[in-house]
Amino acid sequence: MCFEAKRLLKLALGPVLMLISVAALAAGGGVNEVNMPPGVTEVGARIYDLHMLILGICTVIGLGVFGVMFYSIIYHRKSKGAVASHFHESTKVEIAWTVVPFLILIGMAVPATSTLLEIYDHDDSELDILVTGYQWKWKYEYINADGDNVSFFSNLRTPQTEIHNTQPKGEHYLLEVDEPMVIPVNTKVRFLITGNDVIHSWWVPELAVKRDAIPGFINETWTRAETVGVYRGQCAELCGKDHGFMPIVVNVVSKEEYRQWMDEKQVEAAAIKELMAQTFTLDQLMERGEAVYARACLACHGANGEGGVGKAIAGSAIATGDVGVHLDVGINGVPGTAMQAFGGQLNDVDMAAVITYQRNAFGNNMGEMVQPIDVYNHKKG
Repeated sequence: MCFEAKRLLKLALGPVLMLISVAALAAGGGVNEVNMPPGVTEVGARIYDLHMLILGICTVIGLGVFGVMFYSIIYHRKSKGAVASHFHESTKVEIAWTVVPFLILIGMAVPATSTLLEIYDHDDSELDILVTGYQWKWKYEYINADGDNVSFFSNLRTPQTEIHNTQPKGEHYLLEVDEPMVIPVNTKVRFLITGNDVIHSWWVPELAVKRDAIPGFINETWTRAETVGVYRGQCAELCGKDHGFMPIVVNVVSKEEYRQWMDEKQVEAAAIKELMAQTFTLDQLMERGEAVYARACLACHGANGEGGVGKAIAGSAIATGDVGVHLDVGINGVPGTAMQAFGGQLNDVDMAAVITYQRNAFGNNMGEMVQPIDVYNHKKG
C-alpha cells in the first residue's frame, strides 16, 4: 500500500471511530457499559442530557471538519492537476471563524452553567450525612434535627476466597458491603465528605454524586433519589494498596422503611451503651472478638494470625506482652505503618473483645480478659 493510501486510511479512522462511539453511547448503559448512566436523580438526568448534547455538537463539528478535509484531499489533489489558490486575509472568513465558535461555546455554556448551579445547590437539605473515608472503609454519621444521630462503618463484604480466586467471583464482586448507607426516596440528602488519613473520593454514578474526601476539609454534595433501589459505587481516588477494596452501597428505600431502619439503629446504639457497662465472660469475649477480628483485622494479620501485610499476631510480643501496650496499639495505631488507629472505628465492647481474642487465640493462650471499662479507662487515661 502506497504512503498516500496509508495516510488516507489513518485519517478516515477518526470520523469512523467517532460515529461508532456516538452510536454506542446513544444505545445507553442497558446495551453497553461505555456510556455514563442517566441515574435516578433529576440532576443526574440533566448531566446525562448535557453530556449527550455536548457529544452531539462535537460529533457534528468533527464530521464537518473531516468532511471538508477529505473533500479537499480527494477532489483537489495534485494528481488531478489541482493548482493551489494564492490569497491572503479575508475579513468575512476571519469574522466567520471567530463568531461561529463563539456562538457554539455560548450554546454549550448556558446549559452547562445552569446544571452546575443545580449541582452546587446544597441548601434546604432534609437529611445530612457525614461521610469519612478511611484506609480502607467508609464511616457514615447521620445528623439531623430529629436527633437521629447514628454512625457506623461500611466495610467490604466480598469473601477473601473470591479475592484470592479459590472460589468463583460473585455477581457484585468487590461491590458489596456489610453495612450499606440507607436513605429515603424523594428526600434531599446532603453529604458532608471528608477523609481521616489520605485523600479518597466518594463516587456513586447513579446518584450523580462524586466528591473528594480530603483530610482537614469538608466538601459538600447532595442527591435526591427518585427511584427505590440499590446503587453501588467505589472510591475514585487512588488511596493506597487496598484502594480497590472500599466499595459504596446506598440503599434507597421508602420513607416508612427508612424510619423503621433508623429506629432499629437507635435501639442498636442504645444496646451498645448498655453493653459497655457490663462484664463479660471469656467465652463471650472470644466469640464476639472472633467476629470483630474477621471484619477488621483478618485482611492484614491473616486468618490464623500468621501475618501478611501486617505483623503476625500468633506469638507476637504485643499480643503476649503488657496488655496496656496492646490496648494502646489497638486504640491509637502505629504511626508510619499500615496499623490504623481503631479507637474511633470500634466501640469499647468490640475493642475489648478483639484484644481478648488476640491474646487468647492463635496459640497465645494468655488467659487474660479485657473488659469494655478497661478500654474506656485506657482512652480516658
